[in-house]
Amino acid sequence: MLPTVPFSGLVLVGGLLLAVAVVFTLRNGWPPTLALPDGGHFVGGEEAEQLETEKPGGVFRWFTTVDHKDIGLLYIVFATATALWGGTDAMMIRTELLTSTAGPWDPVTYNALFTTHGLTMLLFFVTPAFFGVGNYFLPLLLGADDMAYPRINAIAFWVLPPAYLLVRAGLITEVVAKAFAAIDIQLTSLFALTPPATGWTMYAPLSVEMVNPQIDLLLLGLHLSGIATTLGAINFLVTIFTERAADVTWARLDIFSWTMLTTSGLILFAFPLLGSALIMLLLDRNFGTTFFVVDGGGPLLWQHLFWFFGHPEVYILVLPAFGLVSLILPKFSGRKLFGFKFIVYSTLAIGVLSFGVWAHHMFTTGIDPRVRLSFMAVSLAIAIPSAVKTFNWMTTMWDGHVRLTAPMLFCVAGVGMFIIGGVTGVFLASIPVDMLVHDTYYVVGHFHFIVMGIITFAAFSASYYWYPILTGRMYDTLLAKVHAWLSIVGVITTFGPMLIIGMDGMPRRYATYPSKFVELQQVASVGAFILFTGVILWLYNMIQSYRIGPVVLDADVWNLKPIDQFTPEWQWFEERLEERRQRFRNE
Repeated sequence: MLPTVPFSGLVLVGGLLLAVAVVFTLRNGWPPTLALPDGGHFVGGEEAEQLETEKPGGVFRWFTTVDHKDIGLLYIVFATATALWGGTDAMMIRTELLTSTAGPWDPVTYNALFTTHGLTMLLFFVTPAFFGVGNYFLPLLLGADDMAYPRINAIAFWVLPPAYLLVRAGLITEVVAKAFAAIDIQLTSLFALTPPATGWTMYAPLSVEMVNPQIDLLLLGLHLSGIATTLGAINFLVTIFTERAADVTWARLDIFSWTMLTTSGLILFAFPLLGSALIMLLLDRNFGTTFFVVDGGGPLLWQHLFWFFGHPEVYILVLPAFGLVSLILPKFSGRKLFGFKFIVYSTLAIGVLSFGVWAHHMFTTGIDPRVRLSFMAVSLAIAIPSAVKTFNWMTTMWDGHVRLTAPMLFCVAGVGMFIIGGVTGVFLASIPVDMLVHDTYYVVGHFHFIVMGIITFAAFSASYYWYPILTGRMYDTLLAKVHAWLSIVGVITTFGPMLIIGMDGMPRRYATYPSKFVELQQVASVGAFILFTGVILWLYNMIQSYRIGPVVLDADVWNLKPIDQFTPEWQWFEERLEERRQRFRNE
């Protein structure tokens, strides 16, 4: 029998579809927003001026824009909002773990929190954040006028907000239901969804048999996000291949573009497989198929399909971070990037090897020992190209003129966190060690040293490095450095204890735990709140500086011209500043 979808779910989906219909209906009567013909190739003269004047203003501009810079900003704002939401989940998790007994949240809510936290941060924060940076700056670095497919670029973004609302629908409706109950309005039956508690990996058979319609909406939301990400990846690939300026040969392609190229290739192979697995899971849940059930199917099939996507996904997240560190770190080291070609080759090697390591997540499932051995070998081998990058970054700084600005602090700290995360990950690639620490806090600590360490730190570094271009203003540099140090202390204090209690056997995903782990869990919680304080400080600095920060008058904000690293995006910014000065003189 098919499950009954609650009225609130129908209202939510119907409302989203209605909103999309209204936007596209209104847009039909408006001229396109700087939609350059022929895939973003340069349009000059009167035609360019006409396109610029046709661009609508106000809020409607953001709903209809196809300009790569506008869409990049939309991605960044969306990623910031989802990061704050996912970060709030993390704070609630750490609040629960302050005591070894049941805290403010019941176990089901706790399970839902780490489910939505994981999905939010991986699929709706990191990827959109780097897509935003790529959308804004990659055409500038390539000498292109826009992305190859501006309208597809817009579609790829606007699919994400409804997808995320579907993923979070259970929590939203639960909050609304409790609010209505508190004021004695008897409408709770309309809000029957509850947050999913399957874990972000959604392992079968639990995800098949759990009776919760929100899981179906979650799967639909994830499928939409996969479509959006795949569209974006196609756009990046075509842009890099076809929209480069004549002087931007493959040999002169910047390192961030190389990492975005590799990331986009990984997405094209990984996300469609995830979409297929999600459809199979939906069929199992709603139509009685047996892909992932014990009777007639195989729960381990889900793990194979999920991790074939899941481990390349780690590199989909980390490769753009590598590119940003490789781009920004030399600017404040006073030297060119050491071993540029080796970083490019190691990036491509990671892209290939990433599809051969998925079963190291499954060493404890009883798979053939010979198969386990082959995956262990590849998992150890993939550490080599990652180490190449680390040594190249360190050599770039060696004997250089290092300036510890906020972007540089985050780059240096990110490299340090990556070393910790990478070394602890090498141990997990070893079958005997993995048998001991599988599904413990050791895995959580290792993973977050990568995700919160180099990935998020690279995003913060980019936000400070390119903030003058994004806003035309400068931020408070002292607050930025305070944020950097709070983040460094917060990451080490939060995830360092997790490595220790994981080695001592503390399993993850439990709301209660033995009392001997209380002290280290409390230290981790304090570190998490330090980390979150730094994020709030960053948000305040970004918003306040946008309002009242000093206006940038000289495009060479970071004094890059003397070291011959005044790259194309800053040259573009200098041209814009000169145009504004000329316009001011004419007025």
